[in-house]
Amino acid sequence: MMTQRHAVPAAPGPLEAYAMHFDDLFTRANQRTAFRQYLEGVLLPAERNKTLTALANVEPIIGAQNASAQAFQWFLSESTWDPNTVNTRRLEVLRADPLTAPTTEGVLVIDEHGDRKWGHKTAHVGKQYLANLGKVDTGVVSVTSLWADEQVYYPLHVKPYTPAHHFAKGKADPEFRTKLALALELVDAAVQATIPFRAVVADCFYGEDEAVKRGLRERGLGYVLALKPSHAWWHPVDTIGSLAEVAATGGWTDAATPGKWVRVIRRFRDGHTEDWWALEITAGPYGGERVERAAVVTTDPALLPERTTWYLVTNLPAPGTARAREEEALPAADLAEIVRLYGLRNWVEQSYKQTKHALGWSQYQVRSDIAIRRHWQLVCCAFSFC
Repeated sequence: MMTQRHAVPAAPGPLEAYAMHFDDLFTRANQRTAFRQYLEGVLLPAERNKTLTALANVEPIIGAQNASAQAFQWFLSESTWDPNTVNTRRLEVLRADPLTAPTTEGVLVIDEHGDRKWGHKTAHVGKQYLANLGKVDTGVVSVTSLWADEQVYYPLHVKPYTPAHHFAKGKADPEFRTKLALALELVDAAVQATIPFRAVVADCFYGEDEAVKRGLRERGLGYVLALKPSHAWWHPVDTIGSLAEVAATGGWTDAATPGKWVRVIRRFRDGHTEDWWALEITAGPYGGERVERAAVVTTDPALLPERTTWYLVTNLPAPGTARAREEEALPAADLAEIVRLYGLRNWVEQSYKQTKHALGWSQYQVRSDIAIRRHWQLVCCAFSFC
């Protein structure tokens, strides 16, 4: 006969109803209590630190030995709950709600995030490039996936990148994974979790890697990825060999005489619209009947401003082409659809602001791999509750 679970102090308001979805994943009452208290703590205003001592409401450093702080430390480091199981349940809750259920109109965003961390004892730490800081520093890097459409966005999965020096054989170790390999594993995780999406979108770190693009094509998945502004291909002398050169021959004069540039109206969540311009690339390895298409998208074809100009590559076929009529072809996408899909990538930047600055993504005071993963999953649970 199954024993009745011990009651635990309820979380405030609707947070209790949300927390109850996870109760059966925690075998002990103190785990269920800590889960509620942890979510309460990270959901406090951004001005409040989300370190373990702050969550326990005790003095920094000195209060680390306080019983309440130690209880959180145990919950992350020594407890028995599985962060992957908690994440699976979180996604089930999101899929069950019509307001947050993912659809095929959304995208799967892949990105990486780096947090500065000091010392050498923390799992995954190392001197490496931290993209959000724009420099090399000592820290921990995570590769993440996020689902987004025009109305809703939330994190799906996260994998820490472990620098080569943590492995006995360095980069030759069979357990070592590059960030690019982790990206494909995250795509597989989304597919296995039955998360629908129109395409994978990511920045030029992934768009410039042939193995990533080949891996997505082998999986039968569409993608819209960024390329570097300097992206070029082999070409004979005196022929066009880069995206920038193609853009210069687009025939732009002004909005009334745009040449080959096509007006694309971008619609934003707050209701306002903007006129952007897109140029389909038919040169080098790119074209409507090729495996990949490329496009330059910008607010100003004359100046191609750095902050509002995208250089994109996609394997989605163009409407009306032979590729679009092939058996098992991916759904066709015109230039407006390509711009819409890549535009959804901006949600990952907003997600980082909320998870890092408001919910304390990087403020964990633990060292072990399992404790870090548990903290990240608790932050994702808090994000999804919002």
